[in-house]
Amino acid sequence: MKITFLGATKTVTGSNFLVEGAGKKFIVDCGLYQGKATDELKNEEDFLYDVKQIDFMLLTHAHIDHSGRIPKLYNEGFRGDVYATKATCDLCTIMLPDSGHIQENEVEWKNRKRRREGLSELPPLYTAEEAIKSMEIFKPVKYDEIVEISENIKVRFNDAGHMLGSSIIEIWVTEDGETKKVVFTGDLGNNDIPLLDSPTMIESADYVVMESTYGNRLHMRNDDKAELFLNIVAETLEKGGNVVIPSFAVGRTQEILYELSRLKENNKDNEEFKAKYKRLMDAPVYVDSPLAISATEVFRENMDLFEEDVKKEIASGENPLEFPGLQFTRTADESKALNETAHASIIISASGMCEVGRIKHHLKHNLWNPNNTILFVGYQAPGTLGRNIVDGAKKVKIFGEEIAVNARIEYIEGYSGHADQEWLLNFVYSFINKPKHIFLVHGEPEGQIELKQKIIENTKIPVTIPDFGDVYELNEDLKLLEKMEVPDRYKYIRLAILERVETLKEEIEDMGEIIKETMLTEDAKDTDLAELNEKVKELEKQIVNIIDEK
Repeated sequence: MKITFLGATKTVTGSNFLVEGAGKKFIVDCGLYQGKATDELKNEEDFLYDVKQIDFMLLTHAHIDHSGRIPKLYNEGFRGDVYATKATCDLCTIMLPDSGHIQENEVEWKNRKRRREGLSELPPLYTAEEAIKSMEIFKPVKYDEIVEISENIKVRFNDAGHMLGSSIIEIWVTEDGETKKVVFTGDLGNNDIPLLDSPTMIESADYVVMESTYGNRLHMRNDDKAELFLNIVAETLEKGGNVVIPSFAVGRTQEILYELSRLKENNKDNEEFKAKYKRLMDAPVYVDSPLAISATEVFRENMDLFEEDVKKEIASGENPLEFPGLQFTRTADESKALNETAHASIIISASGMCEVGRIKHHLKHNLWNPNNTILFVGYQAPGTLGRNIVDGAKKVKIFGEEIAVNARIEYIEGYSGHADQEWLLNFVYSFINKPKHIFLVHGEPEGQIELKQKIIENTKIPVTIPDFGDVYELNEDLKLLEKMEVPDRYKYIRLAILERVETLKEEIEDMGEIIKETMLTEDAKDTDLAELNEKVKELEKQIVNIIDEK
């Protein structure tokens, strides 16, 4: 039995693992790379396996970094079953077409430039229509039921508590009369998520492929984050500012809505709290994402997966996802109108890392104003606009325009859907029969190294942090069999350089116009002009250096 690591290796995106055993080849997850431009170029690369030889696929959950290349897989000839929970299948019916729309929009932007230059047009990675078509191979399964894929391969999906329908997958493979059990955690949930049950604890495994997103971090607990959320929002609204929450359309949005509606329960006699809560409730709360709206509907249709307290509320006639002041914006015009109103409001908008979608427009209109707050509630991958803002950037580029970051920037890590270091370790401790080996994936190297050390120190279980293309045979003397030959990424880097040069040409033109309009006026200060002159000279020097090096 072999595992080949073909994604989410020393990074938090692009999950994809090839498993070979009992005469079958199957994959676990097939996600998009998201974040840095160099990472996203990997989405265009060929799969390092013949997709027509893959017998079936197991999908841990619907997030695009785990599911987003399934339409590409389908387009290239894969027709095996994709096993996933019903809720995951339901969410994929909206998330994959939405991803297809994004692919089409992004390539159209590139093609406009290519047409002007007389170049041939590029196809999208896949279209929304192709994503819809790929749903025909999805096969829904239930939690806790053992599914017999073949005579010698059985699987069971367990609640991972990360998002609606997310799963920890147990896989039993029998070869030569011996059965080995491998567990893929997918993304393990933060035990403090208000809507969902905690992750299932697994009793035994021979090998575990485990996420490590927050391998060196601890989240704040639920009561703290709820109070902090209310204070941040109330203080901003009191100043007449907007609270903009970049949130993943699926998961965080629904949890925030639930948290807003629950905050008052434990503070009925606290006058200060009631004043803050009233201010919050009097403000309009906009969920500005068609995908979030559809996802909220999926949540309503799968409320049987919620934790017991939430189920009781539903049974009593309450809907935990609704409260006065909540409004959904469906159209682009409705979204634009949010940036023209003078009334202080709360805007929840995708995407959570600020890379695509309507959130970029809201940031453009709100980042410059010190009365506003940008409140991050989810993981920000390196290289993303969201990460740059969280890390303290003073200025950011949005739609080719430089925007000053004057707004209050807050990050409540406790809303993350990922387990922190404590609960990642608790997951390992929960095994009654300890694994022979653990592979850490879906994490940044610093966090993975710290988590690896803690696991080894506390449990003595061997831990490996695999590289992309590593092939391991799962036997008693587990070892690296080989490293798959990976594509020549330099050809993609060449394309990226050429694209950046073209973008730079346009940005320099934009810069020239901005300088003429805003800086070279008669009332411009001499000190500002001198500083600008030095910056332009430095830019000129860097360009000359690049030319001289060639």
